[in-house]
Amino acid sequence: MKEIIKTENAPTPGGHFSQGIKINNRIYVAGQTPVDPKTGEIPKTVEEQTRLSLTNIKNVLEAGGAKLEDVVKVNAYLTNVDDFKEYDKVYQEFFVDNLPVRTTIGCDLKGIPLEIDAIAEL
Repeated sequence: MKEIIKTENAPTPGGHFSQGIKINNRIYVAGQTPVDPKTGEIPKTVEEQTRLSLTNIKNVLEAGGAKLEDVVKVNAYLTNVDDFKEYDKVYQEFFVDNLPVRTTIGCDLKGIPLEIDAIAEL
């Protein structure tokens, strides 16, 4: 059974896709950008951007009945790979124990500095 996850605590998708989907005991969270869902603004620093993207992921997970500790896979896309150290430092605030696997790549994102998606298993 497929359940669409929607929350006002994460940005409304800018395209034709869902914030998250729950299938059985798994939640797939769409790529979350560092957009504040209340103001539509993007913070200036990579630390703030990372924190906001991961908070958006957390909020989608919670809307689906999961938490960050349930995350098993993270993909992160950085416009500037030189920001990795700052990004990773904030990432460690969100994932302390029971670490998920992760892939981080540099790519050309259109108009956004970073994007992060996740898969959680309940």
